[in-house]
This record gives sequence, structure tokens and C-alpha cells, in this order.
Amino acid sequence: MEIGKGTKVFITGAASGIGRSTALAAAGFGARLFLTDINKEGLDRTAALISGKPGEVCMARAMDISREDQVRQFALDIHAGYGSMDIVMNIAGIALFAQIEDMTHDSWEKIINVNLWGPIHVLQNFVPAMIRADRGGHIVNVASVAGLMGAPWHAAYSASKAGLIGMSEALYFDLRPHRIGVTVVCPGGVDTPLQETVEILGADKGGKRLGELKKFFGRHAISPDAVAQQILAALKKKKFLVITSADVRFGYFFKHHAPPLYRVIMFRIAGLLNSLKKADNDSV
Repeated sequence: MEIGKGTKVFITGAASGIGRSTALAAAGFGARLFLTDINKEGLDRTAALISGKPGEVCMARAMDISREDQVRQFALDIHAGYGSMDIVMNIAGIALFAQIEDMTHDSWEKIINVNLWGPIHVLQNFVPAMIRADRGGHIVNVASVAGLMGAPWHAAYSASKAGLIGMSEALYFDLRPHRIGVTVVCPGGVDTPLQETVEILGADKGGKRLGELKKFFGRHAISPDAVAQQILAALKKKKFLVITSADVRFGYFFKHHAPPLYRVIMFRIAGLLNSLKKADNDSV
């Protein structure tokens, strides 16, 4: 589904990163936007940036998507004033680097609540109205390479993102009779504020090697604007799976076509992360 003048688009995570870039890109085509994020200041900034574009922000509300009651109320308010959406984008998410022995139940719950229950809350409150409207539409769920490949130190994060990918695939088939397409986006490194807010357990955040790893990640990260353009292109082509960068595509290829090499690569990554933990703990 191509975004054009008057297309109604709901976006989570719109205060920064991919969410903000996608909102700005959609506004450039004249979309009517409905935005949310837990960060009110960032959300207001996004709305201000959109004010000079062809599109408009019809409603913006700071809320926690892990709270179903808040999502439900926002959906009711939007539908009462503007009707059903044409496009719904689940972009909000949080990240966690940790080994299982360093995670508490709260660690697991926080990741699953935002990354999986959040999109579920959005879909259950917006998609039925799209079906009843019988105008077709599109769903975009931003997952992660960690949902395609179980990366070391990503057990909880991978669980949440793999769940989102699986749900997206099921909806791809379920919603086809209603002419509602589904796209799942799997980024690798993206230069967003998530790099600074990511929670890392079991390692000294100020450790030298950890700092070097972050710099390496930053050098290989793509811009959120680039991801936004890939999302809009996928909408136009009705593409299901979007893998945003070449390194992720190579990894995904090796997993399915060269499993021994894939395992060697992943064990080396695990070894690097484990050495960070050991080095940092020994330095205390």
C-alpha cells in the first residue's frame, strides 16, 4: 500500500530513531499521522518537525504501549474522531544484552511487555476496525535480526522479536482476504538512541572493550532514515520481509545454507562478549 495524501498512519516509537524518521517520511507524502511514544518531549519534537511538511499530525499522545488500557483508550479516541487507520506501524522497542544468569524475572518481563505485548495491544485494538472498514490497508512490525538469528546475550530480546516475526507471518496469511498486507522489518545495527539506552547486564558499562564494541557497532550501523525509506518501499511493493543491511542478509544466508560456518561465526561472537564480561569483572 503506497502512502499518499490523506493516508491515515498510526506509528509507535515516534519520538526518535526509526519511528521519527518514518513519520517524517510519511508526512512528506501528505499522510495524516497518529503518533505515540513513551517519551513526550521527543514526541512533541517529532510533531514540530512535521509541521512544515505536506502531511499533518492529527493526534499524538505519550503513553506506554505495554499498557493495554492506554492503547485501547487511544484507539477509541482515534476511531471516534477519524475512523479506522490505513496503515499501522509497530516500531517502538527496547533492547537488552545479558546472559540468563544475570537476568531477573523483571528483565524478561520488561522486554516481552514492550517488544511483544506492545505490538499485540496495538494490533488487537486497531486491526479489527480496519477489517470492518473494508478498505484494505497494511501492517508494519519492526522486529530485529535477533528474531531471525539467536544472537549471543540476546535470549530475552530474541524471544520477543522472534515472537513478533512469527505473529507477523501468521497475520500475513490471515489478513490477506481483507486486503491488509503485512511487512516485518528486521534491522541489524541502526544509529538510533537505542545504542545509548540499551541495557547491558553482567558487564561493566565503562569497560574499555565494551566501549570498543560500541564504536564498532556504530561504524556499521545504518541511519534510521535509510530504514524508513526501506519501509516505504516495502509498502509500495507489498513485501513481507525486509532485512535492512547486507551484513544481516549474509548472516541469514549462512544460517540456512552454510550452518557450520554460521555456528563458527556465532561462537566467535559469543566468545567476544564473554571475554568482555570476564575482563570487566576481573577489573573491578
